[in-house]
Amino acid sequence: MTTDILAIGNSFSRDATAYLHDLCASMGLSVHVVNLYIGGCSLEQHWRNIEKDETAYQYQENGVITDRYVSVSDVLHSMSWDFIVTQQSSHDSGWIDTYEPFAGLIFEYLKKEVPGAQICMQQTWAYEVDSNHGAFMRYNRDQQEMYRRSRDNYTQIAKKYGIILIPCGDVIQNIRKHPEFDVSKGGISICRDGFHMHYLYGRYALACTWAKALLHAPVRECDFVPKCCDTEETVDRKLLSLVQGEV
Repeated sequence: MTTDILAIGNSFSRDATAYLHDLCASMGLSVHVVNLYIGGCSLEQHWRNIEKDETAYQYQENGVITDRYVSVSDVLHSMSWDFIVTQQSSHDSGWIDTYEPFAGLIFEYLKKEVPGAQICMQQTWAYEVDSNHGAFMRYNRDQQEMYRRSRDNYTQIAKKYGIILIPCGDVIQNIRKHPEFDVSKGGISICRDGFHMHYLYGRYALACTWAKALLHAPVRECDFVPKCCDTEETVDRKLLSLVQGEV
């Protein structure tokens, strides 16, 4: 039996779904994963796209980018989804007034259109300590401040609507506690550019987090090693195990 997972998101959900299909397949779990992508898309923009039925989303399937563009309604009614995941844009994640009324409107719409699906949110992560993202100044260039504000807001919204929260922000912050991934101590960054996930370790961490949160998969026992098409970097098994251990 295949579990169908739909993400209505942006580059952060792209990071999360890049390896999810293959990771699950390595554990004998059949999943079909679709990510609807618009770079930097906020909850407000998702809702406006839904209202106007905009064919604005790049269709990404099982980690593969396609040249197909769709609307949310096109995909919602294409199959019986088990999980539908959305998120706030990372730069707005720390500001609770950016979530509403859009989160509530989106959840209401999804529950009406796909009553059998479980609605979820991905908790986005804080930027790297040395990130040059233009929005980092909104958080005083303080990673801990961004993490706390975002975490509090996601927790509040998930509790309010009784939805599943995929704790990616928590997992990434815990990984950063290890010297190997602590930039201030000479470690490598779990981000590739200060805010998007490292192609190997960051994306792997997110895939494991989604698999555990949605499917209760035994990810700490998983022997999957990502084959990254975006970099020639060699996988360090020790670092992969360290990441795995925080999920």
